[in-house]
Amino acid sequence: MFDVVPDDAIAEGRATDAYFLRTEEALEHAGCNPDVVAEVTADQFPTGEFELFAGLTDAAGLLAGRSIDVDALPEGTLFDGGPVMRIEGPYLEFCRLETSLLGFLSQPTGMATAALEARRAAPETPVFSFGARHVHPSIAGVVDRSAILAGFDGFSHVAAGDFMDREPSGTMPHALVICFGPGNQEDAWRAFDEAVDEDVARVALCDTYADETDEALRAAELGFDGVRLDTTGSRRGDFRHIVRETRWTLEEAGFGDVDVLVSGGLAPATMGELRDVVDGFGVGSHVTDADPVDFALDLVEVDGEPVAKRGKLSGRKAVYRTPDGGHHVTRAGEGDPADGESLMEPVIRDGEVVASFDLGAAADRAAADAERVGFGE
Repeated sequence: MFDVVPDDAIAEGRATDAYFLRTEEALEHAGCNPDVVAEVTADQFPTGEFELFAGLTDAAGLLAGRSIDVDALPEGTLFDGGPVMRIEGPYLEFCRLETSLLGFLSQPTGMATAALEARRAAPETPVFSFGARHVHPSIAGVVDRSAILAGFDGFSHVAAGDFMDREPSGTMPHALVICFGPGNQEDAWRAFDEAVDEDVARVALCDTYADETDEALRAAELGFDGVRLDTTGSRRGDFRHIVRETRWTLEEAGFGDVDVLVSGGLAPATMGELRDVVDGFGVGSHVTDADPVDFALDLVEVDGEPVAKRGKLSGRKAVYRTPDGGHHVTRAGEGDPADGESLMEPVIRDGEVVASFDLGAAADRAAADAERVGFGE
């Protein structure tokens, strides 16, 4: 029904650039299938601009079952150069998978990095992923998983919750209030309160028809635990002032315990300005608008001999993190930097996935690594 490449096309290598199929034909015709080492890299040398590695779970699923070995950075690792993945084995085992492999890594890594920027902008405030509506539905789950990896506290997409085995968050859109008509906001909020499962947070959207302070007070008087301000940009003006005025009005009326949450085109800079006056953020476009990381896959060894195209570094590499947060790239076997921790870990051995993938552990790793390298400082 939809313009979506099916799973089996990806697994079979049909989700590829045509020239890889031509390459297969040429190599098979010539009886040439060398043992190679390939590396996935964005920058050859450390740049100081760290990015958050994501997408490894899907990449491992793509490469599993083939006669290859794979090593990679664990998901949630911050890197600023050098390889993030190494593949070893006969080239024809994975030749046609390069297009999908890079896609599985490039876009999630870009979105996870942007999400980490938002997370670090308000480290003590709950942050929720509201970006699913900005992307093709087939990758909405990628958005929310990347956000959780970066440390977000929740997400909105129902199907994403299915495969992450987590409950989505969210209360009401403006459409619910509009369905009841101007002046009838209380009817909409009551309908929500009476109909929706009691486990769902009682947060009223308070900027549809009237001033934010007016609607917030009316919702608080109905017993709502929180209000969300999603004021459109054309009416926003000084958003910090609007939030502070709303909170002042609530406190003056005895509703100081009502949470004030905000959403709508929020970027890290705005979040930094608001974090001391709000109780939660909904972030969407900053994550979904992130540029994919420009990963490339290059052969760096053929039949045991170091090789490289012009502009790339030949031979297999090792990557390390030092206690000061440094990211180091060396020739494999050259020796560890002093107190360096090797970042590459086994993912696949002879086609079998040997790594475990735990999203919570990856999020913890991202948070610790961000502190270690001073991400966003």
